[in-house]
Amino acid sequence: MHPILFNAGPITIYSYGVLLAAAYLTGLWLAVRRARAAGIDGNRIMDLLIWVIIAALVGAKALLFIVDFQHFTSSWAEFTTLLRSGGVFYGGLIAALLVCIYQLRKHRLALWPSADLFSPGIALGYMVGRLGCLMAGCCYGKPTDVAWAITFTDPAANFNVGTPLNVGLHPTQLYESAAGLVIFVALLLLERRKGAFAGRTFWSFVFLYSVLRFIIEFYRGDDRGLVFDMLSTSQFISVVLGPLSLIMLWYLSRANRPAAAGTADPSHGPRKPRFT
Repeated sequence: MHPILFNAGPITIYSYGVLLAAAYLTGLWLAVRRARAAGIDGNRIMDLLIWVIIAALVGAKALLFIVDFQHFTSSWAEFTTLLRSGGVFYGGLIAALLVCIYQLRKHRLALWPSADLFSPGIALGYMVGRLGCLMAGCCYGKPTDVAWAITFTDPAANFNVGTPLNVGLHPTQLYESAAGLVIFVALLLLERRKGAFAGRTFWSFVFLYSVLRFIIEFYRGDDRGLVFDMLSTSQFISVVLGPLSLIMLWYLSRANRPAAAGTADPSHGPRKPRFT
């Protein structure tokens, strides 16, 4: 595609960086808008999410460095390619969640309702960000002869992230972008259904992403090592998070279920929220 958007003298503007910024700004815009609609100060959410975005950037790079440690430590030239690489989404997600929990405590915001507000924005931002991967050539697919195969020809893609040139590849970047769109729409539709409870949107996002990412990984062609010589790093994380999300959906649905009439214990007052 077009890894380099344009050159301004000695400055090179990369397509991936522009679309990554657009992804974070899109997710931030939607999260702030949803927060204001819920009666929460948008400025507090923006301050919180700026730190979350920084954590996501660092976490994505950190996990990429870990899973491809030998490659990035083989030479200084290879280490500098880490700056041009996109990173691993799961690494960014996990780091962002940890920082988000800290920031929510700091701003005295409820955990699961806040996570529900942010989840559609994450899916929408993911959709935009994967288009940046397509432009850069990273996260490429396996060779294929399907009618919708994509062929990269720009030497910059091969130099920056090792994209194979002049061969048909699965457009896994588009698969993942489409997955982000599907999850985004599914979450918005889910919120309209009855029986909502705190945490349902967030853990539904985790479940849907885990399933779709696990499937798409079979079509990825970039070498990122294997866990137990069977699963990619992202598939392994999906195997953990998928069942966990179902357990959390079950647990939170029961925890938010109103008590049956006559079953409340009058000797105890209302429970103190675990996270406010």
